[in-house]
Amino acid sequence: MTQPAQLGPREREILIAVIEAYISTGEPVGSRTLARNSRERLSAATIRNVMADLADAGLLDQPHTSAGRVPTATAFRFYVNQLTGRAVLPAADQSMIRGSLAGVSDVDEFLGRTSHLLSLISSGVGVTMASAFPRPALEHIYFSRLGDLKVLAVLVTKSGLVQDRLLRLKSDLPQADLELAARYLNENFRGWTIDALRTELARQIEQQRHEYDRLMQSIKQLYENGALTTAAEPSVFVEGVANLVQAEQDSQRLRHLLKVLEEKERVAELLNAYLDAQQQTVRVVIGLDQAPPDFKNLVLIGAPALVDNEAVGSLAVIGHTRIDYQHTITAVSYIASLFGQLMSEEQKQ
Repeated sequence: MTQPAQLGPREREILIAVIEAYISTGEPVGSRTLARNSRERLSAATIRNVMADLADAGLLDQPHTSAGRVPTATAFRFYVNQLTGRAVLPAADQSMIRGSLAGVSDVDEFLGRTSHLLSLISSGVGVTMASAFPRPALEHIYFSRLGDLKVLAVLVTKSGLVQDRLLRLKSDLPQADLELAARYLNENFRGWTIDALRTELARQIEQQRHEYDRLMQSIKQLYENGALTTAAEPSVFVEGVANLVQAEQDSQRLRHLLKVLEEKERVAELLNAYLDAQQQTVRVVIGLDQAPPDFKNLVLIGAPALVDNEAVGSLAVIGHTRIDYQHTITAVSYIASLFGQLMSEEQKQ
């Protein structure tokens, strides 16, 4: 069987022409259609013979005896490998993305907006996820008194993650004491992982339990009420599900797809299965074999969201095989790069 890497120039040209015509129309592609647009002025008969060879190689399918051909998953993988990676996202899209993300200051907000942007640009489903951060490091903590026995704790990690938590105290603390506690934590523990910080505070509280000063009493109460607890579950954002509804004709399969996309844990598993925190480029996965069966004919185009080489999340597009690969790949790459820039700048301010 001929492998994609072994195709001659004519076979490559015809295969790419079939793929691009199918992406454009969604209809099986016939030899007559290709003959009209052939740069070599090839006859329909010649093209038909080449298409038959490509079918034998597992690169084209024929849905019906009298119909044209459609690309297989193997053909789409070949097509993606032919893309040079030199394409640049159009200036209009860059401007729209930067405008939409202007003023964003934390990871969740960025990824929430990004899922919407990706769905618009790709006509697929935009999916983003902020990691669960098993070892986040403290950048800053802030406490604000909301009323009797209520305090808002805002924790910012080195990676740019912002988490807020409402604390319900057993005894009231004035704002001055809250500010003193925050200053102590920020000055003495900035850069510490949250786990290490909690361990050290527990040690100090146990060691000094009989001789608390006012500061340590405040910190003890804030600590015991969860001020230094980070979210255990990742934040997941899904936008553009309607794009699948418009493209999917099998109603039963569509219901299964929508059910999975509504379950954030399963979406997180999907992203974790295909996106590696260490990858430096956009990954294109055609045929999601590690996903539920109804996803096997879909495509995932995604990348990790990195801040100073630390993965703090993922961003991706899920769509049908007829997706505009070049445009979507450049959009995912551009947004992933912009994410790193904006979050790094935010941390330096």
